[in-house]
Amino acid sequence: MSLLHLLLLTLPLLISVSGSKFSGRPGINYGQLGNNLPTPSDSIKLIQSLNAKRVKLYDANPKILTALNSTDISVSVMVPNELIINISKSNTLSDEWVKSKILPFYPTTKIRYLLVGNEILSSQNSQLKSSLVPAMRKIQRSLKTLGVKKIKVGTTLAVDVLQTSFPPSSGEFRSDISGSVMKPMLQFLNRTKSFLFVDVYPYFAWVQDPTHVDLNYALFESENVTVLDPVTNLTYHNLFDQMIDAFVFAMKRIGYSDLRIWVAETGWPNNGDYDQIGANIYNAATYNRNVVKKLTAEPPIGTPARPGLVLPSFIFALYNENQKTGPGTERHFGLLHPNGSQVYEIELSGKTTEFKDSLPAPENNELYKGKIWCVVAKGANWTQLRDALSYACSQGNNTCEPIQTGGLCHKPDLTVLHASYAFSSYWAQFRKTGGTCSFNGLATQTIKDPSYGRCEFPSVTL
Repeated sequence: MSLLHLLLLTLPLLISVSGSKFSGRPGINYGQLGNNLPTPSDSIKLIQSLNAKRVKLYDANPKILTALNSTDISVSVMVPNELIINISKSNTLSDEWVKSKILPFYPTTKIRYLLVGNEILSSQNSQLKSSLVPAMRKIQRSLKTLGVKKIKVGTTLAVDVLQTSFPPSSGEFRSDISGSVMKPMLQFLNRTKSFLFVDVYPYFAWVQDPTHVDLNYALFESENVTVLDPVTNLTYHNLFDQMIDAFVFAMKRIGYSDLRIWVAETGWPNNGDYDQIGANIYNAATYNRNVVKKLTAEPPIGTPARPGLVLPSFIFALYNENQKTGPGTERHFGLLHPNGSQVYEIELSGKTTEFKDSLPAPENNELYKGKIWCVVAKGANWTQLRDALSYACSQGNNTCEPIQTGGLCHKPDLTVLHASYAFSSYWAQFRKTGGTCSFNGLATQTIKDPSYGRCEFPSVTL
């Protein structure tokens, strides 16, 4: 066989493996957990203004899918978590979901991926976890039955599916899912030529151990800090690559060394609560600009374990979403404010390398030390607030005694004041055992003492 003949035979394989047909330009995650967000049609215009060519949705919102009609934006749609168990048992339900949620918009809306659930394997629900791969198979069968050829099926995984991740060559899936879920999932993804969709957040890896993980290494800003994998002798210059390659080696460990990876979410919070260090505009802009620069490089950079490969990705997220629960960071991952203005200058094509905005100096990269109170967040729903107040007062010993009739903090008809006291009291009692200042997004942290007169609010001291 001639050298030219051999090259012609191997060229298609090289193109497929390299992923060269996939653009390195990252897309955007379009979440909707806010009561002040622009309309779907305005949101699509904003996505286009960011030069994004891909968008990931967390449901099959018909208004958004309609707004995406006839655009050149490729769309990934999520099958809701709560449907997975039932879909895994029913071809009929799977068919009906695809018929009602996807076919009315396809193909004029460029739907390319159906992601079955979001971080299902992080759940404690064993039935849900065992239903995941069967549900993926059902959705794939429905697409084939209904004549849809261009949509592939996947699911998103958080980094906690890994039992070990450092050094990257030790990457291994958790023992409870490795053989029972991950192996059949990877077999399915490999057979259908889909991707392993993973959520990769260097921010969370850094914030868990800021003493030993260099911040600049997490932000792609490290010139002098490198990490050597002693087994492979691969050298890492940033935490993002290190986390990706842990998945690469975990897949290799169970026989799927060539399966492609798609970063379903990555990003950095631009604000947060007082016990969430490193969450600021400077760090968020630095991280997201650097990750765009890496992903759009020509030729592609890849990772140490997979050099030169395009890595399709979605940045999280389009907006700061004020109804997300959990710490304040959860509500501050957006590239845009809800009014459509940019939190900081950024675009996703990678063509802009210099930005004119003057970013504030890095702040709160050291943990705040002092008192913090948990109070009602601005704009909290009053009906939900009363329920949260009742819940907080039902927990612990004497959580709300001072706001009862005759108590030092009792103010008739001041629900917000009473709820703030209850939230602070609850958090002070239960923070060390996992209690959060969240209450489904109704609460926020403050370093301004809300106490008044003889009424002293409980606090947490960091």
